[in-house]
Amino acid sequence: MNKVNVPKEVKTYCPKCKVHQIHSVTLYKPGKRRALAHGERHHAREKKGYGGQKYPLQREFAKTTKKQTLRLKCKVCNYMRHKDGIRLRKLVIQ
Repeated sequence: MNKVNVPKEVKTYCPKCKVHQIHSVTLYKPGKRRALAHGERHHAREKKGYGGQKYPLQREFAKTTKKQTLRLKCKVCNYMRHKDGIRLRKLVIQ
């Protein structure tokens, strides 16, 4: 599977409105990681000093693609939800 075309707007179920509504579709991108979050501080503490990593670093990836996550935003109530995507090389929102 090389390229998948996804429409900009799709009619699907909105859990907040409890009825099918038109949703705008965008690609989900994770934000910047917070350096002061508990997990980040724990990870930094584990790595600090002698002894190296607590778990092996992944040197090369076995997978050639990533799962793309779609972000659906309801046009009526602006409720946003994520839809787990499928593995693909390229996702085109038309």
